[in-house]
Parts: sequence; C-alpha cells; structure tokens
Amino acid sequence: MTRIKCCGMTRVEDALLAARFGADAIGLVFTARSKRQVGLSLARMIRQSLPPMVAAVALFMDDEAALVREVIDVVQPELLQFHGQEDDEWCAQFGRRYVKTIAMGEGAAASARLHAYPRAAGLLLDGHGLGEAGGSGLAFDWSRMPTGLAQPLILAGGLTADNIAGAIRTAQPWAVDVASGIEASPGIKDAAKMAAFIAAVRQVSP
Repeated sequence: MTRIKCCGMTRVEDALLAARFGADAIGLVFTARSKRQVGLSLARMIRQSLPPMVAAVALFMDDEAALVREVIDVVQPELLQFHGQEDDEWCAQFGRRYVKTIAMGEGAAASARLHAYPRAAGLLLDGHGLGEAGGSGLAFDWSRMPTGLAQPLILAGGLTADNIAGAIRTAQPWAVDVASGIEASPGIKDAAKMAAFIAAVRQVSP
C-alpha cells in the first residue's frame, strides 16, 4: 500500500479532512522561505487535533538549528523533513528520525545525493531544482526513480488526482507527498481535490 502525506497544512480543518479521507501523514512547513509557512502556536493546534495513527511531519529548509529544536519542543512532530542543502550530520543532530528531500530537477547531479544521507529514514524525491522551494507543482521523469536504495522513497512534485495512478505505476514509491495538487491556494486545501487524490491513490494501491 502506498502511503500518503498531505503537505503544507495551515488550517486545523484541512488536517482533519486529510485524516478523514485517509492520509497517513500531514506536513507542517516552518521555513520562512515557503508561502505555506505556519506559526508555532497554530502548528501545535493542528498537531494536537490529529487523530491517532496520523503523523505530523515538520519541514525545514536551511533553517537555524534553534528553530528545529523549538519546533520539536513545542509541536512534537513524529518526523522531521529537511528540504535544503543540509548534510547528513546536520540533519541527524536532533536525535529524531528524518526524511531528506532530493531535488531531482537538478538533473544527473541528483544521483550522487541519493547516497549522501545514510541516517535518513527515507528520501523524498521532488521535481524542483537544487536550492528551490518545494510545493511548486513541478514533476520530474518518474522513470528516473532509482531502485536498490536502502531507504524507502517518497515521490513528490506535480502530483494530482489525474496523474497519480500513472506516477505510482511507473515510480513504485513507498509513499507520495502532495501539496499544490490538493490546494485552492497556497496553504489552503480544496476538499474535493484532496478527497479525489487520496481515493485515486487507494484505487491503484489499496
């Protein structure tokens, strides 16, 4: 079964809908570089509203370690996600399980980065270029999804209800991560799009 993360949550009601529709995780973005940034107090409310078995993932991009520690203390996410040029040692310093994003839009150079994070719990392959923020709706060639890596792979970038079945069949990811594909506007989710996306994933990967 392909797991589902709905990222860029900024409202309690959207997070609850994601959980009701069947998402396995929701993402909370803390970097100021994102138009989906959420404050600590609201993030804590969203985190506390989640039902059991739905995980909260905290996303950062080249942020100060002090912010990461504050989020861990206040929000208590189950998983950290690093989206910038942080190295493995930096990501692992917090003693929490983490996922590292790989910018597949970088091209062939991205391949070397797939082996640069041995302590990561998983790798998230996104369609943007190196140094660019995620949630852009940019896809990459799913046939480039690597095989034989130790960590589970998460597919992101340009995913919608219309293309997710083909993406899963081609890339065979452990999980998928969606933001712009389920939104009415950045950070504001569209209930119909979210329901359709999750249903499409479950149809191809029940």
